[in-house]
Amino acid sequence: MALFSRSRGASPLDGVDAVLADLDGVVYAGPGALPYAIDSLNLAGETRRLGYITNNASRRDAVVAEHLRELGLTRTQPEDVITSPQAAMRLLRDRVAPGATVLVVGGDGLVYELEKAGYVPTRSAEDTPAAVVQGFAPEVGWAQLAEAAYALATPEDEGGIPWIATNTDWTIPQSRGIAPGNGTLVSAVHTAVGRLATVAGKPERPIFDEAVARFGASNALFIGDRLDTDIAGAQAAGIRSALVLTGIDRPKHVLAAPASSRPNFIVGDLRELHEPYPQTKVSGDVTTVGAASVRIDGADIVILSEGGRPIDLVRAGAAAIWATGRAIYGFRVPERLYADPFHRP
Repeated sequence: MALFSRSRGASPLDGVDAVLADLDGVVYAGPGALPYAIDSLNLAGETRRLGYITNNASRRDAVVAEHLRELGLTRTQPEDVITSPQAAMRLLRDRVAPGATVLVVGGDGLVYELEKAGYVPTRSAEDTPAAVVQGFAPEVGWAQLAEAAYALATPEDEGGIPWIATNTDWTIPQSRGIAPGNGTLVSAVHTAVGRLATVAGKPERPIFDEAVARFGASNALFIGDRLDTDIAGAQAAGIRSALVLTGIDRPKHVLAAPASSRPNFIVGDLRELHEPYPQTKVSGDVTTVGAASVRIDGADIVILSEGGRPIDLVRAGAAAIWATGRAIYGFRVPERLYADPFHRP
């Protein structure tokens, strides 16, 4: 992983030709921008392509782009936004020919992409839909979920219709806190029908493949706030990643991250994309990042120096734990190692 091998003085953006950023928890939480995000992204976009990948299916790409421009990302255009409904259309076209009727569970962003792709949206299972496509929208309630359950009563391998979910994020950051995401709504339908949806958005590849192809990127960096969707998805797609601690996942989650969802970089906020990323030094059982050092002593993780930057202590702790190949529950971890002074919604 790059966390162990970056040379001194190199920033996470060195050599990157496209920066792909998640939105919720990275750029904004609710309607407002997160601290330092706008200036940092504008600076990154001066010398490389800047795009946005979002699992949120409730808004059209043009609406998202307008919101980003209002926040200060003034060069953002609709084509710079890759949405999970767009990725869902890639999957749907492989299963159902355009012109078919599709039951939609979701909002305007999903309906718009269905119509643009040549499908006829319906809200009723009585219209004999050829597929169900489900995405998040604040207005989704029991009635829409029930219609999906009615349409999906027959398993697909017994002649039932396809079911595509834009994403399965369990939570979504809002200005007032953490709220249920599309994963909870998909799970409700799953509980009713006993079958699983095919997923288009993160952590699955379709949305990342769409972004890389659209921007012609050969060395992209993806920025996310969730290990299970953002970082795992980027890793599966062969894209380097940076986890920013302004959204869902916290230092304790970083320390416990499985090999399949470990970022190349860990940053407290997006300013650190432009800073030299400190080299991880290992000497015997001691791991040092910057002025922060930890030692693995059997089942104990011992903090030798907290250093002057909390983010370096998180980096050192993560590097030390990950290098052992042991799960986090095999250690006694001091609370100071996962202290959380970082901004979150």
